[in-house]
Amino acid sequence: MADAALSVHRLTKQFQVGGTTVTAVDDVSFDVRGGEFFTMLGPSGCGKTTTLRVIAGLEQATAGGITVDGLDFMAVPPQQRNIGMVFQSYALFPHLTIFENVAYGLRLRGIGAAEVGKRVAATLDLLQLEPYATRHPSALSGGQQQRVSIARALVYEPTMLLLDEPLANLDAKLRVMMREEIRMLQRRLGITTLYVTHDQEEATAISDRLAVFDRGRLIQLGAPEDIYTRPQTLFVADFIGRANFLPVRLSVSGSPASGVTLRNGVTLRPAREVRLEGEEAATLASIDDATLMIRPEHLALDPTEGNVPCRVLRVQLLGGLIRYSVRSDASPADLLVEVTRALPGIAEGGGAFLGIPPADAVLYHR
Repeated sequence: MADAALSVHRLTKQFQVGGTTVTAVDDVSFDVRGGEFFTMLGPSGCGKTTTLRVIAGLEQATAGGITVDGLDFMAVPPQQRNIGMVFQSYALFPHLTIFENVAYGLRLRGIGAAEVGKRVAATLDLLQLEPYATRHPSALSGGQQQRVSIARALVYEPTMLLLDEPLANLDAKLRVMMREEIRMLQRRLGITTLYVTHDQEEATAISDRLAVFDRGRLIQLGAPEDIYTRPQTLFVADFIGRANFLPVRLSVSGSPASGVTLRNGVTLRPAREVRLEGEEAATLASIDDATLMIRPEHLALDPTEGNVPCRVLRVQLLGGLIRYSVRSDASPADLLVEVTRALPGIAEGGGAFLGIPPADAVLYHR
């Protein structure tokens, strides 16, 4: 199946709501390599779905450009863009069989009956749907119906596959299974894929690269591991996975390299630092110069050793990990520690000590 190289340049989309102009997508630029699995991630209303719909031609851009393999996509009518689109709702025709649902787009394109039969049979076989060809959608499970919607998008051999929250209507276990199926299928076909989701775990598990959106803007772009370990803003650090934030003061004003001091007097020298700008810089409290971020799995918790005394508030068993919620004078908010095995000597209501490894901490400052 063909792949495509996509370039989105300074894309802006505005809507008129009453007498107000709402900017849904704000000067967004990114490139997608041919055959890449590229995910747009962010909270509801951040502009990711609108961006996808503009690429598909379902919405008209207010400004900016889109090219695919060097071709100006903005000048191509939606029906000629050869894009496969999968929506959150399966949008299957209930009165048609699975075969006819998948064949529908080909028949609209005027493809001959023999070729339709050949393509549909091959696509149903690819997605393990051949035994259900004569059934109607109501006779299939949610996961099977979603596979039918993917088959319908793939049957006419699109240059790109666009998926908008395709797993949102499935239960948690089926979501995990289906996301792996989608990823394996994408690798097998080598098709350029744009995926939209608000589920951070889903995005980091299957994507080659992530574009994190917030309020219409693209905030950070990179490989999942880079975004998780080196978030460039407090928003990204908080949105991707779980994070602990501790207010700190710079040991020497304006010099992060000299180290930081927590509110309880403990000093550290974080290995990484990020200079904040704009709104996020203004959110830092006047008594604190900076914020220290550390992931729950990087904090150590011990009954006798550590540099930050704390009290254990809650111990939760969450499948394959155990989460400890603790309170300390070093932070106005409770802190989370996550481990894969129960810690001996640590119990709810008891005292303990936190260990903060500087190598895993990220310092955000003005």
